[in-house]
Amino acid sequence: PISHPSVFSIYLSKLMGPFGTLGLAEDTTALNDGAIDEQGFLDQAYGLHEERCRMWRHTLAQLRAGLAVCVFDISDRLQHMFYRYLDATHPANDGRDTTQHADAVNEMYRRMDELVGETKKSVDRHTALFVLSDHGFKNFRRGVNLNGWLLREGLLVLKDGAGPGEYLDSIDWSRTQAYALGLSGIYVNLAGRERHGIVTAEDAPALKRRIIDGLVALRDGDAQPIRRVVDVAADWSGPYRHGGPDLLPGYANGFRVSWECAKGSVPAEIFQDNHKCWSGDHCVDSEIVPGVLFSNVPLRDDAGLIDMGPTVLELFGVDVPAYMTGRSLLVS
Repeated sequence: PISHPSVFSIYLSKLMGPFGTLGLAEDTTALNDGAIDEQGFLDQAYGLHEERCRMWRHTLAQLRAGLAVCVFDISDRLQHMFYRYLDATHPANDGRDTTQHADAVNEMYRRMDELVGETKKSVDRHTALFVLSDHGFKNFRRGVNLNGWLLREGLLVLKDGAGPGEYLDSIDWSRTQAYALGLSGIYVNLAGRERHGIVTAEDAPALKRRIIDGLVALRDGDAQPIRRVVDVAADWSGPYRHGGPDLLPGYANGFRVSWECAKGSVPAEIFQDNHKCWSGDHCVDSEIVPGVLFSNVPLRDDAGLIDMGPTVLELFGVDVPAYMTGRSLLVS
């Protein structure tokens, strides 16, 4: 089911016609690969945005009491694909127009401001309004190939005669202590957890410390690409901390994990220019990419995303369950 209750999606389709549902409906890959041009992408993105706006307006018109929430993701999609226009020297500008859509990001924010103004007309003195994002955006100029660095440090070893490969298929697991895959982290090849794990639980802390110290000391010219590295087991808590990467590098502005590393490739070069239209990102150190929060009610000034749940529950007079993290932001 793509809605709850399941009939809600049927109701919407009968009311408004077909609409985008699961996945990344805006075709960022088509723009990266040149299958569509930027105007085509903008038309698609704003078409999907208008679908969402129609749903939102209908919801506000029908709702008499309760909670209404809508995610407008065009601000994310446009900044990913048009951030290069905000940086005249961005590598993604090579061979591309730099003027036609130079105002695309600012125009998007103007339209979002108009949407907030429109929404405020449905808000009275008994209604709380929150406008928030789960993250901000940073420049993505250079990719960091973590697997290339692990290879250089002798912590990752390729099969004899193997090239960079994809999806970790070139790695010799019998001699590899750590590897990277995806957009976020590094995994220890831990014995008893990984199929061909060779690092014992006793040796893992020292290995992680070596990787942390090495990545923080890594330089790309005069730049420090990685501000800090989170040791998940040591720095985080909760029942799910062992379900993902062991180490999370926090990239500085201008850097992100490389496209090749994300899909488990192991090229020898550690740094690569990002030439894709996808030129802005938020997979960086969380300390430098905060979201925003606006409200018509007084709030504490140390807000975090995890505080929104308890805040909404307090507005409805519902006790916050003990297992929830965060606290209400409402000022007494």
